[in-house]
Amino acid sequence: MQEFISIPTIESGIYMFGGHLHTVNGGWSFFEQSHQVIEVMVVTSGYQLTEIQGMDPIKLGPGDAILISPGTKHTNRNASLNDSMTYMCLHFDFEDVQLRSQIVRLVANKPINSESTIAQISRQMLEEIVHLSSEKKHRNDFEVHVEIEISLLRYLKQLSICMKKMNNWSKQPFSDNEATIGRNIAMTIEDLVNNDDQDISFTFQDVCNQLHISEGYGYRVFKKVYGMTPLHFIDREKYRKAQRLLKYSGNTIEIISQILGAANVSIFSKQFKKWSGITPSAFRKQNQHERHVSSKNQTGYFE
Repeated sequence: MQEFISIPTIESGIYMFGGHLHTVNGGWSFFEQSHQVIEVMVVTSGYQLTEIQGMDPIKLGPGDAILISPGTKHTNRNASLNDSMTYMCLHFDFEDVQLRSQIVRLVANKPINSESTIAQISRQMLEEIVHLSSEKKHRNDFEVHVEIEISLLRYLKQLSICMKKMNNWSKQPFSDNEATIGRNIAMTIEDLVNNDDQDISFTFQDVCNQLHISEGYGYRVFKKVYGMTPLHFIDREKYRKAQRLLKYSGNTIEIISQILGAANVSIFSKQFKKWSGITPSAFRKQNQHERHVSSKNQTGYFE
């Protein structure tokens, strides 16, 4: 009897960057920022105040966690003026639209108590990655990168299980048709950004015209499926392309700014610093000496 078992095609699209453990002094604070990805933070000692635009401040104590959704403006500061505080954080992204939507809808931008499963698995994952990154001479070894990615993948699996328990998975907040339209929008944006024969200075209206849908409908569906606005997604794809070009192309920053559709180098530099917290030249210099953990050339330093 013949046997055939099909192995599924998998496109995980894992990205991680800006992760670190940081002990800060009393009175520490970090300026308002937003990212195009999900950020997980866990406080290990002391107390942190996280302020999200339009919400009351969130106080996090030892073991407490928070998942900050893409595009959310937020600030972090030590709640004490005198005592130190230690936290761990990681910025990450992945392709699964169902899990991302569940995270954004059910747990993002809310305090997660230290006794909850999500806080505990978040802390475990971050502690594993911090431990794997602790030896500088081995930090960029292939084996270490693989172990770090395994830790994140295990965490995503555990998050998925938690989301199923919190809300029946079959009751996703979008229909199969909306999921298809959302994915088609994402693929069209990716093609327009990454195809060097296309004008990268496109609008979301151009994307919707290609798919024969209205801009308003496309906006609503995309945000429902992906948990972020189309403009945030376009920004994210342009940022990724900018990183790849700065790391691997050898082109001047002026040429890269032209490829990305910026009116001039100054505008590109300001936008890149808004994305990553550092200038394009600093990013390029940084990556000449150290390769950061990534699956698709994603990097950057964030608090």
